[in-house]
Amino acid sequence: MTTPFTLGALPTLSRSTVDRQESLRTNPERLAAKWPEARVVLLDDTGRTPVVEGGSSLATRKAVDFGTEPPADAVFLGEWEDIDYWSVPGRIEGDAETVRMAGSWGVVEEVPRVDGEVWVELRGYGDQLDDTSAGLFTTAQALRHWRRQSRFCTRDGSPTELIQFGWASRCEAKGHEEYPRTDPAVICLVHDTEGVNGSHVLLARQPVWPEGRYSVLAGFVEAGESLEGCVSREIREEVGIEVDDVRYLGSQPWPFPRSIMLGFTASADRSAPLVPADGEIEEALWVSRADLRAAFRNSGTLTKAPTPTPIADGTATLLLPGNSSIARVMLQAWAEAED
Repeated sequence: MTTPFTLGALPTLSRSTVDRQESLRTNPERLAAKWPEARVVLLDDTGRTPVVEGGSSLATRKAVDFGTEPPADAVFLGEWEDIDYWSVPGRIEGDAETVRMAGSWGVVEEVPRVDGEVWVELRGYGDQLDDTSAGLFTTAQALRHWRRQSRFCTRDGSPTELIQFGWASRCEAKGHEEYPRTDPAVICLVHDTEGVNGSHVLLARQPVWPEGRYSVLAGFVEAGESLEGCVSREIREEVGIEVDDVRYLGSQPWPFPRSIMLGFTASADRSAPLVPADGEIEEALWVSRADLRAAFRNSGTLTKAPTPTPIADGTATLLLPGNSSIARVMLQAWAEAED
């Protein structure tokens, strides 16, 4: 008997092993005591961090290289196997050369390499990291974006200072405290009503995307709106159809700059006309499971760009979302499911 498909694998950026240890953020004595053995994750101005070339772990640094105690801009990420992990701003030292590696959407990009390390972005390299490194990089990126957007108090506009080792800010004027925000967004794989899991999936392309790049539909949750209500509204607004059987699949942090993607699936009538929202959706189309499987076979490697896959009816070529996105995990799970 065919069963409804599930994700099957944890989304790349949802993986983590580190204990965030919230109580330690207000225990400076404990953090200072463990600083000499701690490790530091570097993030440069563009959000890149070093990894050992060809490896799956972050190239962390010794904390003592940054002083005898945590510097003012250090952010505590958590503890794993009796080691504390921090993040601090960093930059490439030495003469860097350029190598080609996978970037966003799996498209091969040029990245800097120096002393056997490559400096990579989370979007392009997150799926290559082990669980510990993926969690550290994702958390560090999320806190970095939040700090860049929280330098002034939202109540009185006064400057803020970081407290709780990067997990809160306090304004200078009134002492108001604020905490990192996460904006919920839904992302939904819509399939048709043929069988339990459908035979076709609905994909769409934004106007700013290159020709051939498609993904599932997504949008931010509005104030006073349920997640399921957001799914129905976003699909209706973006492609003009109604969906049924809205079902939750899983979630993934997406710190670009501060979202959490809440994955759903739903079904819709494939005969209903698609009406792409002007200015938001350039094109929407139904893609068969066979065509999607072919696209995955041509989806590239770490150093080889994906090959655009023509779909059977000849109306489009297909490039899939990058490996670090929950959209790819959703599409992979659906492609491997039975109708």
